[in-house]
Amino acid sequence: MQKQRILGLDPGLARLGFAIIDCEQVKQEEEDRFSPLDFGIVQTSSKQPLGDRLSTIYNDLQAVVSQWKPDLAAVEKLFFYRMGNTILVAQARGIVLLVLAQHQIPIVEYTPAQVKKTLTGYGNADKEDVQEAVMHELGLDYIPKPDDAADALGIALTAWFWQT
Repeated sequence: MQKQRILGLDPGLARLGFAIIDCEQVKQEEEDRFSPLDFGIVQTSSKQPLGDRLSTIYNDLQAVVSQWKPDLAAVEKLFFYRMGNTILVAQARGIVLLVLAQHQIPIVEYTPAQVKKTLTGYGNADKEDVQEAVMHELGLDYIPKPDDAADALGIALTAWFWQT
């Protein structure tokens, strides 16, 4: 029997999605069991100075990691939108990687296409298909909201599926 607590992270400066799931492989012939423990977002305001926004991400993520003590962190790889936005997301992502390193949590990274392909079988799936797959895999009767938290759940599930 294999068990693991995975932290999924969808980095962003305005909204950083996070999710904690417990994963368990019971027997080879049975389906894996998933328990979503917590998910949500760390939100910052564009009216705040950049340093304050990064501090909020740092402090809130420290609290999540300290509370849940994940075995593994799965982080979405950065891909490019507009250059200005990419730099801001990269700065937030740097804070994420720092917190994980401070807690000595192993990190795996996946592109959005890898997450889509893992969860839906199609690397160009739309957001709704991915959200439906997350809902189905976790046995939820609703699509998790906000989208950034649903994405973080999908990233955490992807890490589990790539390991088992």
